[in-house]
Amino acid sequence: TGARGHRRQEVVPGHIPALLPLLPQARAMNLTTHVLNTATGLPAAGLALSLALLQEPGWMELLQRCTDEDGRCQLLLAPGQAKPGTYKLHFETAAYWQCQGHESFYPFVEVVFTITDPDKKLHIPLLISPYSYTTYRGS
Repeated sequence: TGARGHRRQEVVPGHIPALLPLLPQARAMNLTTHVLNTATGLPAAGLALSLALLQEPGWMELLQRCTDEDGRCQLLLAPGQAKPGTYKLHFETAAYWQCQGHESFYPFVEVVFTITDPDKKLHIPLLISPYSYTTYRGS
């Protein structure tokens, strides 16, 4: 995708390509995550995680999953399932590192975030090593 929401065309030497407007695309999912093992530079496959929603009097677990061979969990919340609120992704990092033959400093990682617009796609990447982790609002 190029500047101002246009798609790039194949570049032909000596030819200035026209910019094609982006076509509306159906949303495939609302909430996804991707976990990378930064110690190896590879996806963190088989890492157990859970998703919970904050409600009175506390957290209500919505699902449990494991990352796939690419370190991803697709469709944690499908279109229509998300509602505004505070959510938590809980990653079982100690068990993952133990399976990798490493000790780890953090027994688990929890990423707490707020969904304000349930129609927007939300991607939460997690970068892990035995002694650190990083997360951010992805796209």
